[in-house]
Amino acid sequence: MNMSFFIEVLLGGLLSGVMYALVAIGFVLIYKASGVFNFAQGAMVFFAALTCVGIIDKFGVSLWVAVPATIAVMILLGIAIERIVLRPLVNQPEITLFMATIGLAFFIEGLAQLVWGSQVRKLDLPIDDIPNTYLMDNYNILVSNFDMTAAAICGVLVTVLALLFSKTKVGRALRAVADDHQAALAVGIPLQRIWAVLWGVAGLVALVAGMLWGARNGVQFALTFIALKALPVLILGGFTSVPGAIVGGLIIGASEKLAEVYLGPYVGGGIEGWFPYVLALLFLLVRPEGLFGEKIIRRI
Repeated sequence: MNMSFFIEVLLGGLLSGVMYALVAIGFVLIYKASGVFNFAQGAMVFFAALTCVGIIDKFGVSLWVAVPATIAVMILLGIAIERIVLRPLVNQPEITLFMATIGLAFFIEGLAQLVWGSQVRKLDLPIDDIPNTYLMDNYNILVSNFDMTAAAICGVLVTVLALLFSKTKVGRALRAVADDHQAALAVGIPLQRIWAVLWGVAGLVALVAGMLWGARNGVQFALTFIALKALPVLILGGFTSVPGAIVGGLIIGASEKLAEVYLGPYVGGGIEGWFPYVLALLFLLVRPEGLFGEKIIRRI
């Protein structure tokens, strides 16, 4: 019985970890291309989810119509961000780009609520949030079908993105742009086009993450804070690694659930909220670049 309960908690954490990994990949994509932490990713998650449910409520269409429409909106948003905000800042200091993403975060949050309203919305996905009967009947393990399906969706998308950026021409161009903007431009790589593609993909990732988390917790402003959960994931996995985001997400998801169940009774409630950051802080002391991050050697 104790082992079944341990596996149940571990599986729940790993399934949440896959969803954390998806959010973290949105950060990795932008960081690989520009070398800056995209503070606006959480706002994009909120904007995507609110736009999807807003289209459903305002126009009375089905989810299958709203999702493609929202995909188009998020791709256009990503391209607009690249054209209007980032393109004029090419080759500027990284702190300038970081401050630009902070401004973008507040702008996107305000725009979403201006267009669709600020009240909490319900997002219904065609996924039953009930215990999986097979695991329950055969192994006495209580795991939600919603969590399993959401993790499967995230896993497929994460795999596709990993292959896209490791096996394709766009992936090679991305790595060149990440290494040196000037050199990439010198050899004919279209920097603006690569950035536009990445921001469009980041918008698509934000939509999937926003819909899954919105269906679970409601579409509300708190979705913007989901992005903060990706920070310890990135610290563990490395800011430039898609596989690192996957492994980091699994570690954070599993560790926070296990800590909540087994350490929570001894240290008090709320450990799930802060334990990942403590783990990330301890990890920084041992391997600052992350499990899959590249060591940076600066010569003076």
